[in-house]
Amino acid sequence: MLSWDDEAATAPRQPQLPTGAAGEEVTADLVAKRVNADDKRIINGKTDVNQLVPFKYKWAWDKYLAGCANHWMPQEVNMQRDIELWKNPNGLTEDERRLVKRNLGFFVTADSLAANNIVLGTYRHITAPECRQYLLRQAFEEAIHTHAYQYIVESLGLDEQEIFNAYNEVKSIRDKDQFLIPFIDTLTDPAFTTGTTESDQTLLKSLIVFACLMEGLFFYVGFTQILALGRQNKMMGAAEQYQYILRDESMHCNFGIDLINTIKLENPQLWTPAFRDEIKALFLQAVELEYAYAEDTMPRGVLGLNATMFKGYLRFIANRRAVQIGLEPLFDQDENPFPWMSEMIDLKKERNFFETRVTEYQTGGALNWD
Repeated sequence: MLSWDDEAATAPRQPQLPTGAAGEEVTADLVAKRVNADDKRIINGKTDVNQLVPFKYKWAWDKYLAGCANHWMPQEVNMQRDIELWKNPNGLTEDERRLVKRNLGFFVTADSLAANNIVLGTYRHITAPECRQYLLRQAFEEAIHTHAYQYIVESLGLDEQEIFNAYNEVKSIRDKDQFLIPFIDTLTDPAFTTGTTESDQTLLKSLIVFACLMEGLFFYVGFTQILALGRQNKMMGAAEQYQYILRDESMHCNFGIDLINTIKLENPQLWTPAFRDEIKALFLQAVELEYAYAEDTMPRGVLGLNATMFKGYLRFIANRRAVQIGLEPLFDQDENPFPWMSEMIDLKKERNFFETRVTEYQTGGALNWD
């Protein structure tokens, strides 16, 4: 004969719903809103974008943390030697001065274009919150880069209106920006939405243009030129800032490539032969535009560089970017004529090339004293 205690012990248990922070019962409908990581998607996801975890795209979170650890500010760099050199009539040649001004003329607005593309376009179409978290960090870094270029322009006493309007006045700069702007306008159009093959390909194309061609190609002539000045102990403060910017941009490029490849993996129907041909054509156009910029900024040899040297360099970079997103190399294999540039990107270097400060700059909480 069962006692009441026996009966209670053998009776089937009723499922218990979780309780909220105040002890109230949470309904099944509310529990159903919890995000399953497997349900997340880079684009066209249906999960709650406000729930950062559980992670599905840990690579995006890791890049966010790395970006935070590499934080820096322009005012930390002393520009006094650059100012003295610039004001000295014999400090730089006319070709070197042209190179610096053309360089700043492109970059002072380039990072603003990149920031607008992220904040007003890309961000709202990405539905993975850990990827959005990195995009927020990237947008902040673009602001820091614009600040850095402004800081250099102000320090040198350059004509601010001339430099900042160069993307309208200088053809080689204008042509590069006009190549980019239609891809910004498409994503920032309030009427643009993803969800069809055509619109998803439009988004993917824009991501490729900005990750592989803008940050991954259009910046490299300018970076090489200013860092070459630094290698000759000229414009050391500007070169130091460019090195930090190059490090940031390399991570932006790598994040974009991971984003592109994950979208391809989740949406293989987008990667059609016709679409790949469109991308190849954009690559070829971008190489020509950047080479024209090299010719304009270096009409004669300067710093041991000339425009012809950059033809091989740009083909080398374009091949690398193409392979990284699953395309065949576009050019016969070119060697890297500037192997020292790879050292500039390496985050593991203990000090920068100019021995002025620690390149692996990290905030106090991220430092490892071992």
